[in-house]
Amino acid sequence: MATPPAIASSIAGFPSFVPGILSTGTKDAKASDVLYIGALAAPNTINAIPEKTLLAFADHGKLTGTLPRDGGDCETVLDSFRKGGIDLEKLAAGLQSQGAKSFDESWQNLLGAIQSKGKELQHAS
Repeated sequence: MATPPAIASSIAGFPSFVPGILSTGTKDAKASDVLYIGALAAPNTINAIPEKTLLAFADHGKLTGTLPRDGGDCETVLDSFRKGGIDLEKLAAGLQSQGAKSFDESWQNLLGAIQSKGKELQHAS
C-alpha cells in the first residue's frame, strides 16, 4: 500500500498505482452479505462493490478497522494455511483465473448492453 517508492512517487507528483479489490459481494449464502467489505478494507485502495452489497452495508454494515499497511500477521496466517495442506500457488492461480473469467463475462455483458442500447437509439431517431 504505502511503500517507500509509492510515497516518493506521490511526493514527486507522479501518479501512483492504486490497488483494487474487485467484486466484494458475498457468493456464499451462509456468509454475511457484507463479509468482505469489512474484511478487505484497506488504505489507498479502490473497492468495486456490487450495488446489492453496498446497500446492505449502508443498512447494517460496520467497519471496525482496516488492513494494516504492513500486512500485519499475513505471513503467519499464510504459513498456517500451508501447514493445513493448502497449496497457496494453486489457490491463487485458480482465484485469478476465476476472477478474470468473471470480469470478462461482465465486460462482455456491458458491451452487449451498450451495443443493444445504441441500436435501439438509432431506430428511434
